Amino acid sequence: MKIWYVASEAAPFMKTGGLADVIGSLPQAVSGLGEEVSVVMPKYGTIAEEYVEKMEYLFDLIVPVGWRKQFAAVLKLEHDGITYYFIDNEYYFNREGVLYGHYDDAERFAFFSRAALEMIGKLDETLVPDVLHCHDWQTGVVPAFLRIHYQHIEAYQKIRTVFTIHNLQYQGIFPEDVLGELLQFGHEHFTAEGIQHNGLVNYMKAGIVHSDQITTVSPSYRDEIMEPYYGEGLDAALRHRAVDVRGILNGLDLATNDPSTDKRIAKTYDLDTVKEGKAVNKRALQERFGLEVRDDVMLIGFVSRLVEQKGLDLINGVSDELGNLDCQFVFLGSGQPEYEAIVHEMTARHPGKIGSYIGFDIELAHLIYAGSDAFLMPSRFEPCGLSQLISMRYGTLPIVRETGGLRDTVKPFNEYTQEGTGFGFLNYNAHEMLATIEKSIRVFYDRNTWNALVHQTMTADFSWKQSAKQYRELYHLFA
Repeated sequence: MKIWYVASEAAPFMKTGGLADVIGSLPQAVSGLGEEVSVVMPKYGTIAEEYVEKMEYLFDLIVPVGWRKQFAAVLKLEHDGITYYFIDNEYYFNREGVLYGHYDDAERFAFFSRAALEMIGKLDETLVPDVLHCHDWQTGVVPAFLRIHYQHIEAYQKIRTVFTIHNLQYQGIFPEDVLGELLQFGHEHFTAEGIQHNGLVNYMKAGIVHSDQITTVSPSYRDEIMEPYYGEGLDAALRHRAVDVRGILNGLDLATNDPSTDKRIAKTYDLDTVKEGKAVNKRALQERFGLEVRDDVMLIGFVSRLVEQKGLDLINGVSDELGNLDCQFVFLGSGQPEYEAIVHEMTARHPGKIGSYIGFDIELAHLIYAGSDAFLMPSRFEPCGLSQLISMRYGTLPIVRETGGLRDTVKPFNEYTQEGTGFGFLNYNAHEMLATIEKSIRVFYDRNTWNALVHQTMTADFSWKQSAKQYRELYHLFA
């Protein structure tokens, strides 16, 4: 089958988060199973020149965006065995600063979504996709466009759609006038059963309502978003489509997250040399953050966007207690000012025990994964999570709230069976988190037990292999 992944970002070309990692890895895994795979994404002005200079111009498009007729060029690049199509329009995509959050995001991604469909009509019929696999709100209108504007055209009639929800919190919500002004949809589609939600146009809901199949990035997150607490207002729409919604766990790119070859860390190591390798990285990490250099103290890492979702209010609720524990902490991330302030204040109150870096540095992040003993992820919700997978790959035991993908990937330590790949707490409660951290510290000082857990953690399989097979089975439902 011919599968097109339509997404707003993909590693290594453009990345703001986990979506890019998925689009950078899943297509290759599915291609390895014998499918014909392509990726469609915008050509951002900030894509590295080493990729741009290899792109091949294919053709121009005139893309309808409401009453406008906008220009697009389609370029092609073969990279690591995958065909990438780039939609080029400098007005929409050659911008400095953030990728999302512009005043005209509704227009930018309506244009991109429509262009991805328009280009199909200019390709040889042997290249027309069987499945369009769309990702998150930025491409939520692709299935709606296909159904409403293109189903009368023979070349499009056999195309089926899959829509993956990576994070339901971000929905692409825009004023009602977007309906006709940008999408060219009649008001019969602006209903509770259609793409209207709370009186606004909702691109995420468009994907949920109009796609043939829906996936989430972990089985537990699939079940959680069916309920009001996690459903972000769209739980009723998801329950209506429940038979078509399945959770498929994200995998990890093992090639770029491998402690035995990672040039970003102080010393590489594998399963046989993990003790010595982590000791060198731990000392480097302690020195980098101005912590007391000690091998015998537990060091807990935290790498994340500093936003409400990531459990910073739990950390703030017991910040003094954390500072008084017999362990060290390092924080890396940026985000909302109030959460950055929490990290700043903790660092100032506990010098030598808590270190922080506000911002993002990929090399420093990998040093934290390699040099920490444990990794803290007390998320309010977590669709899948990537950091816990990386930390386990590097022999760093995650301490997580048991929600979404964290529940599906981290097996809490059982002191009776001595099995586990980390530590977990169930309720979103600061003192429950604190008690779990204290438990992990006690286990850390039982070196034989801890070393056995590190071994179990590093041998867990979080490759894309099984997930790719599940996606392939899903695509073949349409065959």
